[in-house]
Amino acid sequence: MSDVTPSLPLTDLPGHHIRRLQQIAVGLFMEETQAFGLTPVQFAALNAVVAHPGIDQSTLAASIGFDTSTIGGVVDRLEARAWVKRQVSPEDRRARLLYATPEGAQLLVQVRPSVLRTQQRILGPLSEAQQQEFVSMLMVLVEANNDASRAPRSGE
Repeated sequence: MSDVTPSLPLTDLPGHHIRRLQQIAVGLFMEETQAFGLTPVQFAALNAVVAHPGIDQSTLAASIGFDTSTIGGVVDRLEARAWVKRQVSPEDRRARLLYATPEGAQLLVQVRPSVLRTQQRILGPLSEAQQQEFVSMLMVLVEANNDASRAPRSGE
């Protein structure tokens, strides 16, 4: 008799479905926004900078649930595309504050329909009530497990 533990059916594992849905969501986002050359993380960062002018990189990372050690590269790419600019903080010369450029703010306006279309494509198979319940349940799960993340989200 074998002591090998039988494999688990992936279809029984919520984490597997969450990972697959993330893959699908990124694929749909990239398809819908390909004309803009914007990744989901770049969108989240730009969106947060527009919403919070003068945000610092550490606060930005926490607000979008992204790792502080790699947010600099995201901001570098946004700055290289002239969508955000860094300014030295008047309170702390070591800190850099982030501001959207007019081009970055305009990009956010232009990409919005594509982002909303992406969300609708993801949730489209569900009824309106199911969509609201699904998003509500996701928010509960993310909040309850936030501290387990390598990049816990805060604020907003």
